[in-house]
Amino acid sequence: MITRVTQRMLTGRELTSVETASTRMAKAQEQMTTGKKINRPSDDPAHLSTALKARSGITQQTQYQRNADDGIAWLSTIDTTIQSATTQVRRAYTLAVQGANTATASSSSNEALADEIDQITQSVMGLANTTYLGRPVFGGTTAGGTAYTQDPTTGAISYVGDGGKVERRVGDGTVVRVDSSATAVFGDGTSAGGDVFQHLQDLSAALRAGSSSGIETAIGVLQNDMTRFSSALADEGARMNQITAATNVSKDTTLALQTVQTNIEDVDIAQATINLQTQNTAYQAALTAVAKTSQQSLLDYLR
Repeated sequence: MITRVTQRMLTGRELTSVETASTRMAKAQEQMTTGKKINRPSDDPAHLSTALKARSGITQQTQYQRNADDGIAWLSTIDTTIQSATTQVRRAYTLAVQGANTATASSSSNEALADEIDQITQSVMGLANTTYLGRPVFGGTTAGGTAYTQDPTTGAISYVGDGGKVERRVGDGTVVRVDSSATAVFGDGTSAGGDVFQHLQDLSAALRAGSSSGIETAIGVLQNDMTRFSSALADEGARMNQITAATNVSKDTTLALQTVQTNIEDVDIAQATINLQTQNTAYQAALTAVAKTSQQSLLDYLR
């Protein structure tokens, strides 16, 4: 059985061939322009899910790194503050030893030492109220702008923050505290041992009163305060190292995910160039074929 091929059938097939060649060339041009193999879900449904998971993973790791940067800024602020407070309290300790060794000192000399201790007390209080982006780094999660306040009547310094923790998630399952407990750094003002502010104020009073026993007591507690500062610095350093380690893992994970995404989505420029040239040649060939058949007349079919 011989199937009759009509001009309409030939024309339809020719147009289909041209349209197919045109579509392939347009896709090749789009890939060259965007640099992506997948520009819409229909381009590669099989690998689209993997590409989307890679993108989501990169976004998550990027957020971890932003959290880590913020956490490092918090801890760096705390580190600088505690070191400055240590310097101030060490100076107070030196003055206390000086006061204890000058039993015959005049009251004016002790008064001068006490005045400097008072200045140190205010300086340490200012350090205890250090803020990062408007939040006190020793104030917990308080909405206020300070961690400590001083009663204008009695001069007593008290903690006005809360016991909350400021934390940052810096990796899968890794959450790090980025503030510091005021009690762990400056002492517990509500307990019998008191805090560094009370210790400094007691030293000032002992110097003004010429109390040798009071000065000796202050020397001992200030030593404890400096030891507590050292422990707080060690704790801050450990948390800084934890964030740094998590950041390194996050960066490695990001690089791996970016490699997966690139392999799936990005085109090989050399290969894409060859493909575009091939598709263009095919398209031009289809146009040439159509042009030749379109020139046929009725006489061509009567021969």
